[in-house]
Amino acid sequence: MAHLEAAMNHLDTDVLVIRAGPTGMLLAGDLAAAGLRATLIERRPHGISNMTRAFGVHARTLEQLDARGLADDLVSTGTPLTQLRLFRHLTLDLTRLPSRFPYLLITPQYEVERLLEHRALSTGVDFRYGTELRALSQDTDTVTAELTGPGGAPLTLRARYLVGADGVRSTVRAALGLPFPGTSVIRSLVLADVRLTHEPEGLLTVNGARDAFAFIAPFGDGWYRVMGWNRTRQVPDSEPVDLDEVRDIARRALGSDYGMHDARWISRFHSDERQAPAYRSGRVLLAGDAAHVHSPAGGQGMNTGLQDAANLSWKLAAVLRGDAPDPEALLDTYQTERHPVGAAVLRSSGAIVRLAMARDPLLRTARALATRLLNTFRPAADKAMGAISGLGIAYGRTGRRVPDLTLREGRLYELLRAGEFVLIAPEGTKPALPASPASPARVVRATWTDPARRTTLLVRPDGHTFR
Repeated sequence: MAHLEAAMNHLDTDVLVIRAGPTGMLLAGDLAAAGLRATLIERRPHGISNMTRAFGVHARTLEQLDARGLADDLVSTGTPLTQLRLFRHLTLDLTRLPSRFPYLLITPQYEVERLLEHRALSTGVDFRYGTELRALSQDTDTVTAELTGPGGAPLTLRARYLVGADGVRSTVRAALGLPFPGTSVIRSLVLADVRLTHEPEGLLTVNGARDAFAFIAPFGDGWYRVMGWNRTRQVPDSEPVDLDEVRDIARRALGSDYGMHDARWISRFHSDERQAPAYRSGRVLLAGDAAHVHSPAGGQGMNTGLQDAANLSWKLAAVLRGDAPDPEALLDTYQTERHPVGAAVLRSSGAIVRLAMARDPLLRTARALATRLLNTFRPAADKAMGAISGLGIAYGRTGRRVPDLTLREGRLYELLRAGEFVLIAPEGTKPALPASPASPARVVRATWTDPARRTTLLVRPDGHTFR
C-alpha cells in the first residue's frame, strides 16, 4: 500500500481529459470541483471558435447545467423554442415538458463552451492548449500519455485515469484499438454562416422536401447558421461549396433563401451513425462523439455528450476519493447506463432523418401515420418529447430522473451544486445510507416540505434516483 501511495504522489494529475469541447470541459470542471486534479488537453490554441454545429440545448441538459449553477446564465444568451416542428405537419408542444426548462434553448455551442470554460478555470482545471495526444499506454494503476506540446515539444503526462472526449476521429479510441462500426447516414451536408435580408417567421426554420432539407437558426447577433442537403448533389466533402449552392438548397426545402448574403464561413461534411462497443477499457474511458456519433436530427449530439460527462464525473470522483467500496463495479455502470442511451439516440435521430427524406411510398406512409399519432395521441407525443429532451432517460428502475423538487432547504438542483448525493427524508429522521458499489460517504441532507410525506429518497449527483 505504501508503494502504491508513493507512486500516486508522482503522478502529474488524477484525470487527463482529452479535448476541451463541451463534454470534456464539463467533466474536468466537475472533477476539479470535487477537489481532484484534472488536466485538459486541447490541440487548438487558446480561444473558442464559433464555427460550431450545435445550436440547441435540451431540457435535461439545462437541468444538468442548473446543478452546476450555469443554466440561468446560458438561458440569458439564447431564445426558448416552445414548439418543435418536424415533417412540416408535426408539432410537439414543449411547454408540456415536466421541467423548469420546458423548451429547447436556441443558443450557439460556443456560449455553452464559454460558460463551461470559465467554470473549469475557476475550479482549478489545468488547461493545456496547443497540445495533442500522440499515444497512450496503461498498467494496473496508471495511464501514460505521450503528447506533443506547443511548438512540437514532446511531453509525457501520467494520470490515474484518462477520458477521451476527442470527437468522431478520436485518437484515444484509435489508441485503444476499439472499432467504431456504423455507416454514413447523410452525405454532402453543407453548413454556412450568413446574413439574411428577410428574417424568417419562426425562431427555428426547418423543413424537408422530397429532394432536400434545410435548417436555419440565429446566432443572436445578426448572423444565421444554415445547414442543408440536396439529394441530387451528392459529392465528396472535398468538393468546393459556394453560397449559390446553399441558396439553392434553401429554396428547394424552405421555398425561400431569405436573401442570404455575406457568408463568413461555408463548409461541406457528412454525418455518420457510429457507436463504440465499449466506453471503457481499463483506466481509459470514452465520452461524447468519441463514443457515439449520429445524424444532427433532433439536436441531440452535444446534449448526449454533456449527459455522458454528468454521469461519469461523479463516479470517477467517488473512485478517486476512496468513496467507492467496489471501484470497478461503479465504473462499469458508466457503460451499462450510457451505452444504451447512445444506441437509442442513434435510432431516434436516424429515424427522424430517414422519415424526413423518405421517397419510398411505405416510408412516406409511415411518416404520415407517425405524424397523425403524435399530433392526436398525447401519451405518444409526451414519450417522443421525453426521448428528444432527455427527460425520459432512466437507468433501470432505480435510476430515474428526479425533477427539481422544492425542499425545506431550497430547490433540489441548487442542492446538487455541491456535487454530492442529496438524501431527502421526513423531518426529524436520519435514515441509514444504503451499501452499494458507490457508498455515498458525503451527502447533503434535506427534508420534504410536506410533513405528511414519510418516504426517503436518495438522489445521485447527476439527478437520478439511487438505491
